[in-house]
Amino acid sequence: MTRRKALATGVFTAAIVCAGMFQNAPAATTIQGGWAISPSNQPGEVELMLFRRTEHSNMNSSNSWKLDQLTGLTAAQLKAASSPVRFAIAREAGRIECAGNLQSGTGGGSFTFTQNPAFLQNMRSLGFDGISDDLVFAMALHDVSTAYVKELKAEGVQISNKDMLLALRIHNVTGQYVREMKTLGTSNLSGDNLVAMRIHGVTAEFAKSLKDLGYDPKPDSLVALRIHGVTPEFAQDLKKQGYNSVSLDQMVAMRIHGVSPEFMKQVADLGYGRPNIDKLVAMRIHGVSPDFMKQVSDLGYGHPSIDQLVAMRIHGVSPEFIRKVQGRGIRKASIDDLVAMRIHGIMD
Repeated sequence: MTRRKALATGVFTAAIVCAGMFQNAPAATTIQGGWAISPSNQPGEVELMLFRRTEHSNMNSSNSWKLDQLTGLTAAQLKAASSPVRFAIAREAGRIECAGNLQSGTGGGSFTFTQNPAFLQNMRSLGFDGISDDLVFAMALHDVSTAYVKELKAEGVQISNKDMLLALRIHNVTGQYVREMKTLGTSNLSGDNLVAMRIHGVTAEFAKSLKDLGYDPKPDSLVALRIHGVTPEFAQDLKKQGYNSVSLDQMVAMRIHGVSPEFMKQVADLGYGRPNIDKLVAMRIHGVSPDFMKQVSDLGYGHPSIDQLVAMRIHGVSPEFIRKVQGRGIRKASIDDLVAMRIHGIMD
């Protein structure tokens, strides 16, 4: 997650906490707090922090803002050795008025947020009632507008509650993103699914690449694939190795348990060809490594099946145990015999 999203998510969390605490409080028309500005590495932008403390919570939001979003603040004021400033952030939910002082582009002061009563009425008409003062402020900060809500609703996005609106906006779930995903066949998108997809980097390009390979992933699968590092390149590599029917769940399992192309090549080089995916996953889960396979072969057991190798590892038939058995003069014990000996505690 980027620094900007991490900070924004902190605001989201604080806003939700406040929403619950002040839900039944008398409606307030203003909120006050402090602000601080510092230079940004991006041309035409500044780093702006807004913060406030109450009896029940602390809020701190820091983001890069384009200068033209801060009405009344000029580049000349940022360059001045010392300058009093007044600027505003105007949003549909309300207006944030800031006043203070700057010295060579760094400084701070206080802010007052004034709600727009029409915003609450518009949101109520869209089915979102009982929005707390703190949540209205957070919506203003992140530019949750009625036009944005209408756009998502028009695309069929299932929005479970008013707090979800803020999460959708923070994680940049736009109408365009929803349309792109719907074009690729991803339907019935809930707010929770969309937020998770954006958090984990599910892009339209990623979904299309999988679609082009013959897959039809659902939102939960797309998120799981990204979390565990299943890329279109990984899927293509499997096809090149002759694995043409690997499911998305199998690819996730492969990544979770470390079934890498290198491991698959080592297994093939030991004479096992192309074992099915479930067997490869079982080998990794139970620690059947190429080194273990070589040691078993060198101890006179040639080319055991993968099922036998897995059973050996499950029941603790190690190379050391085999040597112990052989040291007792038992040279012809089969793998099944060795497994049975471990199960029944013989040689312990």
